[in-house]
Amino acid sequence: MSDLKPSEIVTELDKYIIGQQKAKRSVAIALRNRWRRRHVEEYLKDEIAPKNIILIGPTGVGKTEISRRLSKLTDSPFTKVEASKFTEVGYVGRDVESMVRDLLEMTVSDLKAREQEAVKEKASRIAEERMLDILLPKTGGKSHGKSENTGETSFEVITQNTEETQGTRDKLRGMLRKGKLDERYVDLDLPDRSMPMVEIFSNMGMEEMGINFKDMFSNIMPRSSKRRKVKIKEGMKILAQEEAQNLVDLDKVISRSIEKVEQSGIIFLDEIDKIAGKGHSHGPDVSREGVQRDLLPIVEGSSVNTKYGPVKTDHILFIASGAFHTVKPSDLIPELQGRFPIRVELDSLGYREFIRILTEPKNALLLQYMALLRTEGVEVSFEDGAVEEICRIAEEVNTVTENIGARRLHTLMEYLLEDILFDAPDLGTKQIVIDRAFVENKLKDIKEDEDLSRFIL
Repeated sequence: MSDLKPSEIVTELDKYIIGQQKAKRSVAIALRNRWRRRHVEEYLKDEIAPKNIILIGPTGVGKTEISRRLSKLTDSPFTKVEASKFTEVGYVGRDVESMVRDLLEMTVSDLKAREQEAVKEKASRIAEERMLDILLPKTGGKSHGKSENTGETSFEVITQNTEETQGTRDKLRGMLRKGKLDERYVDLDLPDRSMPMVEIFSNMGMEEMGINFKDMFSNIMPRSSKRRKVKIKEGMKILAQEEAQNLVDLDKVISRSIEKVEQSGIIFLDEIDKIAGKGHSHGPDVSREGVQRDLLPIVEGSSVNTKYGPVKTDHILFIASGAFHTVKPSDLIPELQGRFPIRVELDSLGYREFIRILTEPKNALLLQYMALLRTEGVEVSFEDGAVEEICRIAEEVNTVTENIGARRLHTLMEYLLEDILFDAPDLGTKQIVIDRAFVENKLKDIKEDEDLSRFIL
């Protein structure tokens, strides 16, 4: 999926996101450029920097959804962070470097899970042998003899009836595979994972302290195990998981993860307009420019220390987004503006887009509610008039109150179907048709009362 053409990326995004063709095209080009960079001459690879993007538009128009779908489309390491959670170094809050650490942590976990899945069969076979060793301990008969030299010292020779033991083992293996032993209990010695609790009172985030306490204590403290009585079926899963972890080369996983993050990582910086300040401000806003200055070296390209080793951010793609209601992209510090050369303005959504959002995407809102109620045996259908009325009211409420884009549809749908969702398990009628009159009747009073609609819709 990482080798998709720009047109194919847009086609895939069209299945879930209505409109916003300019934003889709920009993102598709940026992703394809990652592929192109991998195929240029070696001496040019390090020179080609990613073209970072700022998506500008009000809430609920699809900025976050585009980024979320991108992460599923590509095999690129991806993380989404809110810029407003960061604060300037020295203030209480998260360190900006933590987003790179989080990205690497997720990539390591993902690759480790894939590697464990790849060795699942081998781990299951080893776990089966271990379980058979527990069920059938090695036993043998003893024969005594005398020392050749003195004739006095006795010694023991342990002999086994190999054929008989092997036959019993094969019989047990057959029973184990058929699930005949699943409900029996065995005693397993499992590693004790409990860690000592450490509380740190500091104005810095844990990631800034440069020490991974969990790893430190696991090396200092002796590894202890505890005996647990578990069913054989559960015990097989535990042993298989343990063996899968042992079969995975963690050093190889870490080096691949670092390379993957450095070469194809994507970080989505949401709410970047919240750290842009107008002119000189005092008081609580004092750290806004500080956050921008802390972000700058990471976006420009620097080395971030993590517990797995240093990670270079030179070729990580940054996609930022913000509503920019009260500020403009030009209110960001000039150095940071220069690092986001591509700016795309997303369109506001209206009546026509709302109709398409409710009906066209693979995960359309109407389909979601119909599927939810189908689990209770209730079939709900929506007439065209009902859909049109919902969208008309959504557009009207967005105009009169705050414009929250397509999120208004979620609010309206939840309120519209509230009674049906509540009574669904006890409904005698299993076929419900939602028509225009039902929508008008349900939403009429609230829509007409502007003060009430501000609270409810």
